[in-house]
Amino acid sequence: MTAREAPFISIVIPAYNAEKTLVETLSSVSNQSYDKLEILVVDDGSRDGTFELASDYGLT
Repeated sequence: MTAREAPFISIVIPAYNAEKTLVETLSSVSNQSYDKLEILVVDDGSRDGTFELASDYGLT
């Protein structure tokens, strides 16, 4: 890796019944200017629409 190469960053978002806040969180992370990143949503068995929202963002 050269000094000019930007590192690849993983953003891990833990979620449990986060349907009400997940969209805002994902939008905020997605709108960052840094482009070498991956977003991981770790769902701990939510019973609301958390999984579906993450799926809509293509994060499953």
